[in-house]
Amino acid sequence: MKFITHIGLLIGLLLLIALLIWQGALDVVRLIFTSGWSLLWLPLVWLPSFLPATEGWRVLLRSRKQPTFRHAIMAMWMGRAVNNLLPVASIGGEIAKARLISLWGISGIDAAASVMVDKVVQAISVVIWGLTGVCILLFTRQDNELAVYALIGFLIVGCCAIGFLYAQKAGLLSILTRLGGKLIKTDIWKGVSLNAKEIDGVIAEMYRNMPDILAGVFFRTVALILETAEVILACYLFGHPISLLEAMMLKSLTATLRDIAFVIPNGYGIQEGAYIVVGSLVGLDANTALAVALALRIRDLLLDPAGLLYFHQIEARQFSKSKPA
Repeated sequence: MKFITHIGLLIGLLLLIALLIWQGALDVVRLIFTSGWSLLWLPLVWLPSFLPATEGWRVLLRSRKQPTFRHAIMAMWMGRAVNNLLPVASIGGEIAKARLISLWGISGIDAAASVMVDKVVQAISVVIWGLTGVCILLFTRQDNELAVYALIGFLIVGCCAIGFLYAQKAGLLSILTRLGGKLIKTDIWKGVSLNAKEIDGVIAEMYRNMPDILAGVFFRTVALILETAEVILACYLFGHPISLLEAMMLKSLTATLRDIAFVIPNGYGIQEGAYIVVGSLVGLDANTALAVALALRIRDLLLDPAGLLYFHQIEARQFSKSKPA
């Protein structure tokens, strides 16, 4: 998996560089700098979407012990930084989230189960959001062919999410550890198997609490909808204002395409290419669409490095505590 994510990172960066060369890097950079400091409003407009996203994960633990909202949002912030800055195929950030809330008083079993279920909740929300974009595309009759291809893609993602859900309910971790136990003959593996069985039990309990699952999907979907505000503002700042429906279509289709290409860290190249393709449907020329896609990454530059450094500091502190005197 590590090799695949490194290859994905290389492909994404090459694609991004190719897009910049194709459109004229200097023209795109000039367009961004023309908007000046006003682009710093984009991260502030995006921040409110982080609140329902955090609650969408936190609500899954409502029947057990929940992390405080402060701890949950900090774990989300640092988990996002890990996913965006490191080649971890969007999995390392989930592990970091579970690790952090377990340090802050949540059972390690509960923490692990919550991030696994949350991954399914996120996938379902992405499909709902993507299908919303397809419906708007069909309603406005702008590109029926693109809508059909997008619909097929989202249905495949939806089937994968449902398959992962049923695999979790069937005791996925226990099955995997049983298979691993046939290859690894150590006493340590017995402990791993017991933990996997406990996590599977908590996951099954979470899925029995369907109102919590639906609440998680609701909060996650609301977070995706709120992210539309940054697209509206970015297009306005670049002198191409678009309507709410156009912004929803642009954001939903591009964000979903980026999420589908999860092996490419932070969707490098994928996000920019998607904005050029879908942006043309709302009247954005390629240069402006590329500038918008790059401007939306300002929040990554401002928030993610600090999150990764803080996570490193927490782990370094834990390591020093565990060292023998």
